[in-house]
Amino acid sequence: METEWLSTRDAAQRVGVTLRTLYRFIDEGLVPAYKFGRVIRLKAADVDVFIESSRIVPGTLEHLYPDLKPPDPGD
Repeated sequence: METEWLSTRDAAQRVGVTLRTLYRFIDEGLVPAYKFGRVIRLKAADVDVFIESSRIVPGTLEHLYPDLKPPDPGD
């Protein structure tokens, strides 16, 4: 099986982030990257694993929207 390599630009587009954000992900160790001389490459499979690992678990974003429960009449 042959490895599919992505440039940083292609990887950033695949993830849907800016190049700067991708470099931050690489620097923080969130997605593995390889440096060949002056060129940085990422394995397409590693980028896909990163995308899947970033999936949001339902019910974990409650802090992002206001409480939709009606006020308690006893308050």
